[in-house]
Amino acid sequence: MGTAQDTPALGLRERKKRATRTALSRAALRLTAERGWENVRVEDIAAEAGVSARTFNNYFSSKEEAVMAPGVDRTERIREALRARPAGEPLWDALSEAVFEVLDAEASDREMTSFLRARLALAHSELAAQQVRFEAGLVTTLAAEIALRTGTDPGRDLYPRLAATLAVTTIRLTYEHWVSGDSDAPIAPAVRRALGRVRVEP
Repeated sequence: MGTAQDTPALGLRERKKRATRTALSRAALRLTAERGWENVRVEDIAAEAGVSARTFNNYFSSKEEAVMAPGVDRTERIREALRARPAGEPLWDALSEAVFEVLDAEASDREMTSFLRARLALAHSELAAQQVRFEAGLVTTLAAEIALRTGTDPGRDLYPRLAATLAVTTIRLTYEHWVSGDSDAPIAPAVRRALGRVRVEP
């Protein structure tokens, strides 16, 4: 299997692309927090990140997508974390721990940005629609991984998609509760507890 050492140029290119994508997403969120959603344009986001509007369009199709982009990145991290869980671990335990691992790793520097994105998604229909699209992608990705782990066919067996949908919905509802409440508690343990309350087995 190839490694980053085997293909240093490709690795560097990919790192630069990810850095640009992250910079654009953070700029979109920062400007939205400062100016309000309606007062932010794609050109403003690009300028804030130090790139052209054309470069912005190479990464995102809209400012909504830029603001909510971490949802796509998180999908892949959860998939990888689930795949790395012990083979004999019960599916719901493995899924819950994978989600907790990813959210807990993000907590140190992303807790407030996660809070702001969740709040914006509740307040603006355009962002809520983008979140729905991201969640659909997360369900599809997790269902495929769950099917591999349980040896089921997602095209014939309801369980992989049922489990994935329940997990994703629980995460979203926990975020919504977190945003609307007064608690200062971190989000990752709250998600872990919520997933434990809606456990579903094959």
